[in-house]
Amino acid sequence: MTSPIVQIRNVHKTFHMGSVKVEALRGVSFEIAAGEYISIMGPSGCGKSTLLNLLGCLDRPTSGHYLLGGQDVSGMDDDSLSAIRGSRLGFIFQSYNLIQQLTVLENIEIPLYYQDRPEAECRELASQLAARVGLSHRLGHKPFELSGGQQQRVAIARALVNDPLVILADEPTGNLDSASGVEILEIFDELNAQGKTLILVTHDAAVGKRARRTLRLRDGEIEHDVRH
Repeated sequence: MTSPIVQIRNVHKTFHMGSVKVEALRGVSFEIAAGEYISIMGPSGCGKSTLLNLLGCLDRPTSGHYLLGGQDVSGMDDDSLSAIRGSRLGFIFQSYNLIQQLTVLENIEIPLYYQDRPEAECRELASQLAARVGLSHRLGHKPFELSGGQQQRVAIARALVNDPLVILADEPTGNLDSASGVEILEIFDELNAQGKTLILVTHDAAVGKRARRTLRLRDGEIEHDVRH
């Protein structure tokens, strides 16, 4: 049997704010199989952002273990975590996080800069991914010349360029009008149908239900784990 692609085992995360101790995650455990599409939901302060930061190797648990593709990343140093982020994870943010001075093509290529690949190969791959998200006609444009939905399409292509094990999306439709939001979610549906593993953090119930499974957090614990 194939091992889960994500394994979270009894993870705790505690923050110290002066003399105050805040338990953001309290013994969270779950697994995600390759090809799953999961939404993480819950009220403000429930631990969603903390969990996303751990899944994205942007932070480490206070205790417990996180295995990504069978590799325990819980105690890795900053350089190792950076390498994991660059090679095994794809990120999509609410605010797109594009570099305004770069073109669409150059923004998509960014994760490849650290992989010592030929420039022509990088350019070809980025062009293919731009076409995949419907932006072949905008390759030379810069982010400020694009709509919000188009900028998020660039971010999706950038997240795919290193062929990640897992794609992490943080409120990806939060800055979009309803029509553009639906278009982005349709791209997610297509990616999942093609076998990509997606983890989507959202406060929007309608967006969360697009996933095939929902983890709902409350007070740092998993309240529900529901398959749709």
